[in-house]
Amino acid sequence: MKIPPYVVLDKKLGQTPLEAIQEWKAAHPEYADVPASYAGRLDPMATGLLLVLLGDECKQKEKYTKFDKEYEVEVLLDIGSDTGDVLGMATENDSHTVPNTDKVREILAQELGIHLRAYPAFSSKTVNGTPLFLHALQGTLDTIIIPEHEETFYRIQLRSIDSLPLSELQQRVKEMLAVAPKSDEVWKALGADFRIHEVRNSWSPTFLQPDRSYTVLTLRIICGSGAYMRTLAQRIGTALGTNALAFSIRRTRIGTYKKFGPLSLWFSLFKL
Repeated sequence: MKIPPYVVLDKKLGQTPLEAIQEWKAAHPEYADVPASYAGRLDPMATGLLLVLLGDECKQKEKYTKFDKEYEVEVLLDIGSDTGDVLGMATENDSHTVPNTDKVREILAQELGIHLRAYPAFSSKTVNGTPLFLHALQGTLDTIIIPEHEETFYRIQLRSIDSLPLSELQQRVKEMLAVAPKSDEVWKALGADFRIHEVRNSWSPTFLQPDRSYTVLTLRIICGSGAYMRTLAQRIGTALGTNALAFSIRRTRIGTYKKFGPLSLWFSLFKL
């Protein structure tokens, strides 16, 4: 059997990358014993393009992880969380933020270029052999120095500014939390259920308040490898004087993005 170098999967909401690979292998049992490795992880609440290397191509993983990415992201204003997405402890701001287009575009323009950023507290980056998310859950973040990394944003396009009714917000959040993954790995025991019961409880005050609407910014983002959409959403909220989180994240392209004056092109493209 000739083994292809890779497959492109459409990761589902709530899946970990490993679960997406396991599902694909279950549907293609001829590859059950073939080594497989994803090149560029996606958070459980993110969907979209997951590039999975097969066989000997797994040895070339570093080459693939350096590719640029494109995302479609919804940024929810006036609600934040410690993870920067729905799968976190929610905190609501009393304000009702409805920014104008010019203000949002001004904030997005400030994100363009190369910036040195701290890794998110809820990420898999290790410090002293322990992932940052476990430090966060253990309450030991103040005992370590959180490392920094470069993030590059080539283009951030504002697609729309929309109003989301509370009833729709509640429905979507419940659907997202219903598919949160669980892990049986002993070393992940502290966060094995992603604090799902505590997270659901943290959203309850929002759902019990008088009916209102929330502003959602829909963005199309082209960025370098390693850029975090969750922390971008948080920074946008801060710049607008409120809380914010990444309400949805969908990866749509992987490749090499080049600009030639006013023109731009994708090369070595993987897309859904």
